[in-house]
Amino acid sequence: MLDEVLKANEEFVQNFEPEKMSHMPQKKLAIVTCMDTRLTNFLEPAMGIERGDAKIIKNAGNAVVDRDVIRSVAAAIYALGAEEVMVVGHYECGMANVNPEALGTTMKNRGVDEKALNEVDLRDWIGAIDDEEENVRVVVEKIKESSFIPDDVPIHGLIIDLYDGKLKVLVEG
Repeated sequence: MLDEVLKANEEFVQNFEPEKMSHMPQKKLAIVTCMDTRLTNFLEPAMGIERGDAKIIKNAGNAVVDRDVIRSVAAAIYALGAEEVMVVGHYECGMANVNPEALGTTMKNRGVDEKALNEVDLRDWIGAIDDEEENVRVVVEKIKESSFIPDDVPIHGLIIDLYDGKLKVLVEG
């Protein structure tokens, strides 16, 4: 796969026309979303977002299970000029209804130390969710409740349908 990526990069570089861009999000927007591959080249056009418009923070299930998402949202606000945050989930998320027992078995089979597995609740650690819409609402609340996020920054919650591209507002910040 590495060879394919490097070959594709060679072709990309040959046809690339550089442009001077700011690292600041031009739409003053931070988006917390899922790392699902089906969102690639799909979510941004569905939202009218182009290169340079928004800071996009991706993880499994667009979850807030540790400090990294809050840290990234805070960096987008304080250091990079974001004035609004959107949490965007999607239906049929791979983190919905994850089986922690099966996950633990797979991890053990791949060499993860059983002691390490016993120190965490795998369901929480992986960011498993039961309901995609409820997850968006929970993530919005976690971001809002953080002492690092100012009250004057709207935190919206949306969900996108992977088949028709329609966005649904769940929380209007």
